[in-house]
Parts: sequence; C-alpha cells; structure tokens
Amino acid sequence: MPSLFRFLILVGIVAGLAYAGMIALVTFVEPQPREMSQSIPPARLNR
Repeated sequence: MPSLFRFLILVGIVAGLAYAGMIALVTFVEPQPREMSQSIPPARLNR
C-alpha cells in the first residue's frame, strides 16, 4: 500500500508542475497579432 501512496503523490506532483507550466505560459506569453491572407484558386469557388 505505501508504494501506491508514493505513486499517487508522484503523479500529483507531475500534474501540478504541468498545470503550473500552463498557467505560466498563459500569464507570460503574449501572442503577436498579424495579418493573414490566403489566395484561393478560382476553380475551387465553382463547386
């Protein structure tokens, strides 16, 4: 039974680190907006 507790604690710590990493990315990384355009061939418009 103690090995199960150690495993659950380890999984909890890894999940907490992953969650903290996602929160850090959301907080500190700001996406740069930019223009985007894509040309469509006329053959694809007449379906």
